Amino acid sequence: MTETRFDVGMTCDGCANAVKRILGKIDGVTNIDTNVEEKKVVVEHSDSVSKEVMLEKLLKWSQASGKSVALAA
Repeated sequence: MTETRFDVGMTCDGCANAVKRILGKIDGVTNIDTNVEEKKVVVEHSDSVSKEVMLEKLLKWSQASGKSVALAA
């Protein structure tokens, strides 16, 4: 398993649930941990899932919601 971290401008549980729903639809994603207070998302996934695909999906949500999304440093 691989772990990828994102910085996401979540402000409530609704945001966190949206992120989980979006990433959960990707084949190979096995676990999604969101932390609204720290604005962090940690995704566990198989090696077949690229961070670019996950980022692209989150960026589409970002454009609609106005929330920030970036790969964590």
